[in-house]
Amino acid sequence: MSAPRALVLAGPTASGKSALALAIAQALPVEIVSMDSAQVYRGLDIGTAKPSAGERARVPHHLIDIVEPTESYSAARFAVDAARLIGEINARGRAALLVGGTMLYAKALREGLDVLPESNAAVRAAIDARAAIEGWPALHAELARVDPATAQRLNPHDAQRIQRALEVWQLSGRTMSQSQGRRTLSGLALPLIALEPRERSWLHARIAERFDHMLRAGLVDEVRALRARGDLHAALPSMRCVGYRQVWRALDDGSLQGLRERGIAATRQLAKRQLTWLRAMPRETVPCDDAALVDRVLGLVAQRLAAAGR
Repeated sequence: MSAPRALVLAGPTASGKSALALAIAQALPVEIVSMDSAQVYRGLDIGTAKPSAGERARVPHHLIDIVEPTESYSAARFAVDAARLIGEINARGRAALLVGGTMLYAKALREGLDVLPESNAAVRAAIDARAAIEGWPALHAELARVDPATAQRLNPHDAQRIQRALEVWQLSGRTMSQSQGRRTLSGLALPLIALEPRERSWLHARIAERFDHMLRAGLVDEVRALRARGDLHAALPSMRCVGYRQVWRALDDGSLQGLRERGIAATRQLAKRQLTWLRAMPRETVPCDDAALVDRVLGLVAQRLAAAGR
């Protein structure tokens, strides 16, 4: 049996993945599968840089606007959904181009997934409440007592990962380190093309330009409208997305002063984490600040998809 006709196009935020994917889709018979943990949420449009309605009309896009911002969407669910979509797209005689910067999704799809319990809103809320009183370093110290292996690789202020590790312990009675390595899904050996900048300053300039564009496009008003729904709060995964978290906090504080700087700094940190993930993965690297980017990637994509079809 031939390998799936699919590949992953990944890179840090603002590296040009979406525009490149559209250029590829104009030249090759592909459908785009979003690999973005924020674009799954309905109503989060400006801050997630979703493809426009026109772009989505020209090229089929999948896994965008599929859940409400009150819900959560996991890497396990992505792996199942993406594997199904690859089969459906291939059956239509087209290739699947998985595009995004959520590296955990790429890892889950390509390498399989560890056995971990689904997230629990009540447990997370309780951990957040404790952190608000005691601070995340205190919870990190608690994690070190029950799961020293996981605590050792986490920064004491890494709220999201400390919360998840404690949640896994409380829900399953097993530590994160004990649970990892026990697979529930087998992986798909998909080629990965990584967009990585030669000059970090190039990416930083793009990040600032992108966040400024979001502010001009109405990001603050978008978050105001989300808050006005009455069913969302700052601890939800959707509202913890970069950009949304900073605007929510600014609206809580009653002042937008410093929002731009905080948003750009948070996006830079996200890009740094994404690049760290990427560099740990088997991949083919293309400089995203290369003037010949489109031609180079288009040639690589054509070669890899042709090889998968043999």
